Amino acid sequence: MARKKKTVELDRANDIAPGLVAKTKKRLVIARGSSHPELAAEVAAQLSTELVPTEYRTFASGEILTRFEVSIRGCDLFLIQSFGPPVNEWMMETLIMLDAAKRASAKRITVVAPYFPYSRQDKKGRGREPISARLVADLFKTAGADRVMSVDLHAAQIQGFFDGPVDHLFAKPVLLEYFENTLSAQDRERLTVVSPDTGRVRVADQWSDSLGAPLAIIHKRRDPNVANQVTVNEIVGAVDGRVCLLVDDMIDTGGTIVKAAEALKANGAVKVIVAATHAIFSDPAAQRLQSPAVDEVVVTDTVPIPAEKRFSTLTILPIAPLLARAIHEVFEDGSVTSMFDGAA
Repeated sequence: MARKKKTVELDRANDIAPGLVAKTKKRLVIARGSSHPELAAEVAAQLSTELVPTEYRTFASGEILTRFEVSIRGCDLFLIQSFGPPVNEWMMETLIMLDAAKRASAKRITVVAPYFPYSRQDKKGRGREPISARLVADLFKTAGADRVMSVDLHAAQIQGFFDGPVDHLFAKPVLLEYFENTLSAQDRERLTVVSPDTGRVRVADQWSDSLGAPLAIIHKRRDPNVANQVTVNEIVGAVDGRVCLLVDDMIDTGGTIVKAAEALKANGAVKVIVAATHAIFSDPAAQRLQSPAVDEVVVTDTVPIPAEKRFSTLTILPIAPLLARAIHEVFEDGSVTSMFDGAA
């Protein structure tokens, strides 16, 4: 007896059998490295989710092991790691976590690095030097990252180092809102925005436009053979009798900022306020920033600031809401650029 052939009518739109058509629901997963757990937890809370359970181990030899304790197959994974000191330890942990996520079949992996590691090594200053920021981008890609998100890159060209999408966020709206709410009317009237060097003029000019304040520039020279040492030469612009707002992307040892503040006070400034995104605060930054020349320091928490490096004139603003909104836009295939009025 001839066996009757069993046929299956295919869904022509999907080219698969009826009943087998299933839409894969997107799944947002937030993971964290060990560098700044408080920030990652706050981002997750802003997104009404929880951090994925993860095991972190460091062996006696110093080798690192991480393992996701639940399935992340097919998920949209955002790995939050802040690269303050010790940067090399956090870098290695991130690469290991990326490899683990890739091998666990995460669908898309985004490195959320509020402070991008080695960002100041974005070009060759002298012969036979590395371009370490490019190397970091290559390492992220090789380890499994599909996308990178960062805040206030030291140099915009770093976006081109990564072979994939880069979301460059700006902390200016966070900082600007603080000053709009706290500066007195008198201080607003005599406010001058100051760029600590010629390399930050474009950013300071944007601040100047936003606050409707004049711009001043500090001309400085740096010895290429001596790290973290700066000589202030002259101030371009009127600062006598003015409230000076020094804006920069980061504060490392504080030498540049404090010398600039001292020069401004010496030239008649009545108050000097410092605004920066990344508070690296390598020693002896905390001590230097308590100089009488600096009236207030306002930063965000893109990197953790330990208790011993906090002082009475320091104000720390949360960056988690900005990161959470950007993650939401990426996950929902929205527009990160719209967060900054088309500036990003």
